[in-house]
Amino acid sequence: MARVLKQGRDPAAAAADDQKVRGTVEAILADIEARGDQAVRELSIKFDNWDRADFRLTDAEIQACLDELSQRELDDIRFAQAQIRNFAEHQRASLRDFEVETLPGVVLGQKNIPVNRVGCYVPGGKYPMVASAHMSVLTAKVAGVPEIITCAPPYQGRPAAAIVAAQHLAGADVIYCLGGVQAVGAMALGTASIAPVDMLVGPGNAFVAEAKRQLYGRVGIDLFAGPTETLVIADETVDGEMCATDLLGQAEHGPTSPAILLTTSERLARETMAEIERLLQILPTAEIARKAWQDYGAVIVCDDDAEMVREADRIASEHVQVMTRDPDYFLQHMTNYGALFLGPRTNVSYGDKVIGTNHTLPTRTAARYTGGLWVGKFLKTVTYQRVLTDEASAKVGEYCSRLCMLEGFAGHAEQANLRVRRYGGRNVPYASAAE
Repeated sequence: MARVLKQGRDPAAAAADDQKVRGTVEAILADIEARGDQAVRELSIKFDNWDRADFRLTDAEIQACLDELSQRELDDIRFAQAQIRNFAEHQRASLRDFEVETLPGVVLGQKNIPVNRVGCYVPGGKYPMVASAHMSVLTAKVAGVPEIITCAPPYQGRPAAAIVAAQHLAGADVIYCLGGVQAVGAMALGTASIAPVDMLVGPGNAFVAEAKRQLYGRVGIDLFAGPTETLVIADETVDGEMCATDLLGQAEHGPTSPAILLTTSERLARETMAEIERLLQILPTAEIARKAWQDYGAVIVCDDDAEMVREADRIASEHVQVMTRDPDYFLQHMTNYGALFLGPRTNVSYGDKVIGTNHTLPTRTAARYTGGLWVGKFLKTVTYQRVLTDEASAKVGEYCSRLCMLEGFAGHAEQANLRVRRYGGRNVPYASAAE
């Protein structure tokens, strides 16, 4: 039976925080809808101390950001984008349009049509999240989205050069320096200066995630991507330093980022907790990571791998790092996760930044019903049908008419009956089932 050696804060307290976030976001979105650009400007000044005549960056400003980076930095961005583009292209190739004759004279088809206009949010208030630009813009580009706009907040009082460069190199059509709920709300609702999008994608803090939740339906979204989560599944084949490093490496994202160790070794569990305390004395981002570990960190000891699978599926974490004797056991048996990182040679940071898979992933147990951002999220899989012969129309019409009347839909049935009369030569009475 699983034993909890350390747990995070009371879920009821976290739920109360969520309620406050909901109310704040609802009021902000209502203000943007009512007052448009004026509300966006005031919110930007309030939350980011950032104002300018037009939040859209000019070509000259974009080039200045590119010029600010070294050749090595630009090459590194291009390398990461090449990996992400390559994997996305393989994903796109796995999706195909098709047409099939299912009955003589009946042709059914499927098409994958890109969304027309996508808004990509790139977080960057605490850290310039360069990788988020690759993950959203590049993936949309590979999917064939015709128009991609991006928003990222200012960093230290100016556009974040690395983010702007990544957005541009990934293929963004329009780049805004605008952050937070005001950016997401402006892209979704539209203002005089920002045309509304059809879909919002990209991670963000709790307020951005809540804004996307409230806007869902007005626009499409990728998924509910809240604070970063990491789950390390380990046994005695690795040591406490590696487990502690991988937990704190994600906890530094923010003070509400859960970091959980799941293990069959109590010795490893206690060694990891001791290593975390040691690393928190030297980690440059320790202030944030310590708060996350204190409030949202957990350590759970299980009896065997099967119990760890059950616990991991219950937790349904965004990132799951597996460092055990047989990591493939978890690949074969786990069902609820955003992304798996198998074996000690890989880690969540690789997936976050460069290896090629997408880092925008489900959080808050959403992995129970969805995967992460991928090419398919930007495609509408639609169907069409074509009936080529009179005989086929009459045949399908007879079945359709009877099934419509079974449900009591006389108007539906008459649509079918009309075709039976026209194309089958049958004198079917108005709104009655064909025999």
